[in-house]
Amino acid sequence: MLVSVNKTMFLQEFQGNEAVDYTVNNIAGSMAGGARFAAEIGEDYSQQMLSAATDFIWRVFQQSNAEDRKAVDKVSLFIDDMGGVAYASNNEIHVSSNYVGNYSGDLKREFTGVVYHEMTHIWQWNGNGRTPGGLIEGVADFVRLKANYAPGHWVQPGQGDRWDQGYDVTARFLDYCNDLRNGFVAELNKKMRDGYSDQYFVDLLGKTVDQLWSDYKAKYAQ
Repeated sequence: MLVSVNKTMFLQEFQGNEAVDYTVNNIAGSMAGGARFAAEIGEDYSQQMLSAATDFIWRVFQQSNAEDRKAVDKVSLFIDDMGGVAYASNNEIHVSSNYVGNYSGDLKREFTGVVYHEMTHIWQWNGNGRTPGGLIEGVADFVRLKANYAPGHWVQPGQGDRWDQGYDVTARFLDYCNDLRNGFVAELNKKMRDGYSDQYFVDLLGKTVDQLWSDYKAKYAQ
């Protein structure tokens, strides 16, 4: 009985994901990476992960109502012949077939982590372009971290040179801040809907971001 109730509440709380159309396009199918994607990951799994990532991001961002979210009705994933790993732009996620073809670890787990990161870029607020790029990437990796898809090569907590260094460094710092105030990242993202200021850290945590970074470094100092 309890399971059924919780499931119903979940469906009611995050209704609307079914209105998002997810498409997967393996346009590198004739290449080694495209062939490996088809064999080890596939379009069906990819569509499931796009949907699962959206649900997870809405929960992390505490966006139970449609008006709290970006108005996105379609997300397209492309397995593309390109360099790098992946990028998101205009509600499209492009993943490098070269990266897929040459990855030596658990490909499905790595691909899923990349999808969670890039899908966060689809849904997160960026302060109308004023949020520092390092913080944007840090939030995306924070979501990947909370989804338990952080790869082994990431820095450990306390490592890094600057709070806005980006990616894993900033993700670990945001995780520290989120431990200080549960839901901090969700509240920070909400504040970044219309703009950005370092003052947001003071508003939410009572300290400047530089002081928080110093506290964070001190906590993990050896």
